[in-house]
Amino acid sequence: MTVKLVVLISGNGSNLQAILDACEKKVINAKVVAVISNNSGAFGLVRAEKAGINTIVLPNLTSGTRIEYDKRLADIVEELRVDFVILAGWMRLLSSAFLQRFQGKVINIHPALPGFFPGTHAIERSFDAFLIGEVDRGGVMVHYVPDEGVDSGPILMSREIFFRQGETLDQFEARIHDLEHILLVEALQKLISGKIN
Repeated sequence: MTVKLVVLISGNGSNLQAILDACEKKVINAKVVAVISNNSGAFGLVRAEKAGINTIVLPNLTSGTRIEYDKRLADIVEELRVDFVILAGWMRLLSSAFLQRFQGKVINIHPALPGFFPGTHAIERSFDAFLIGEVDRGGVMVHYVPDEGVDSGPILMSREIFFRQGETLDQFEARIHDLEHILLVEALQKLISGKIN
């Protein structure tokens, strides 16, 4: 049985592209049924359209509450009848109004190791910590999102990479993004095939 995914994005969509490529090559037995973005200018929407994937834009509300937004989002996702919701560069914190309706189904990727640098700008913050000698490695984790905790849910997979003396932030960021694309596909492949739960 092919697993149905919905991918939530806010920007470039390079992790989305990794998922789309893995689905097309049958690396993972899954199909992306829709891509949802809170940003109408997200390049990830272009990637989805090129792949023939349904796109939905749900702009950030100019009025109303976070709870109201998340209820609308949850209604849309529920209608899609998907097996998993993948947060691939989704730059909004989801509230319990969304998460309680999809327990055990929401997966996030975060460009830091478990317990380090939750929230936004994790790559820059880890690089700055390296420059002052606080850390010697960064990494990527793929984890469940069971509640409103920020990047703190149960870990599916994580992988570390060591900083290199003399590398720039751009160089480190490129290595992190490469690792994200690999690790997200590996985690989904293992999750879908039942090798991890």
